[in-house]
Amino acid sequence: MSTPRLTQKDMTEGEQRELKTLLDRARIAHGRALTNAETNQVKKEYIDKLMAEREVEAKKARKLKKAQAYKPDKESTFSWTANTSPRGRR
Repeated sequence: MSTPRLTQKDMTEGEQRELKTLLDRARIAHGRALTNAETNQVKKEYIDKLMAEREVEAKKARKLKKAQAYKPDKESTFSWTANTSPRGRR
């Protein structure tokens, strides 16, 4: 299942600031105002990088959650009386 594309609204304040900084650096490097295509290219590259980072973090979180999941004790034996009602099935 693929995650939906990240938008600027979904970004944190720090990530939005970083995007603005990247756009300003690109504008300064070109020495002029960026075209829509150039702006979109910078945004797309940054969003791709962010999505990859978030996916790595999500994988780590899933792995940790799986490792911490409840595991029944393999040493204990199964007790029918503990799991059945004394009245039986109704």
